[in-house]
Amino acid sequence: MDTDIIENSKSVEITVTEDVRRYILDKKCNFRVCTSCGGPIILSTLVKPAKSSDLEMYIGDYILYISIYQARFIDRIDMNMIPRFTDYI
Repeated sequence: MDTDIIENSKSVEITVTEDVRRYILDKKCNFRVCTSCGGPIILSTLVKPAKSSDLEMYIGDYILYISIYQARFIDRIDMNMIPRFTDYI
């Protein structure tokens, strides 16, 4: 499913896969796409809080925050961005 995010009159189109949407809805919390040494990563906002500069994408009742630094370089958010050690969240 494609979603447009608008920031300062610039439109950025980012696709979120159904797997990621289901993951967020199953975990019942907000998440953030942020920067790691290995590239973009998705973490719960309980682990990595959102910043005021983040873009927001609504997934059901939850928000997927996207770092403005990552938004410039990504066009797809998929399960490869979710670390395998996050089963506790």
